[in-house]
Amino acid sequence: MYIDEGDGAPLGAIGASMASFASAAAAGQFAVNESGGQALISAIDKLQSWLDSNLLKLRRLEQEPPLGSSHAALVVKPFMVDVATDAQGFLTQLTALNESLTVAREAIITAMAQYQDTDAVIAGRLT
Repeated sequence: MYIDEGDGAPLGAIGASMASFASAAAAGQFAVNESGGQALISAIDKLQSWLDSNLLKLRRLEQEPPLGSSHAALVVKPFMVDVATDAQGFLTQLTALNESLTVAREAIITAMAQYQDTDAVIAGRLT
């Protein structure tokens, strides 16, 4: 069973978590090696590619479905649009996910550069 927790729901925290992740990468608080970073970037790219190719198709969820003119249909049609488009809606969350993935990708690139810098510093100390 799903319980709508409103604006404080865990899904709302994804963007804030991703901003913290990017800040930590920019501050050099963690590093990612090349192979690990490329694996993460590849996964992000695949998901973003899927989102890019499917979000336009899913935009039809913004329109009321042709359910007929019964009382139940008249009640359900706008509700279905709200489920897709309100602040916690499916399309809203997919768009936010795509934006968060862009931030994550940049943070991983930054962390990969941090790894190279750290590796060079440590290698310099060893010689």
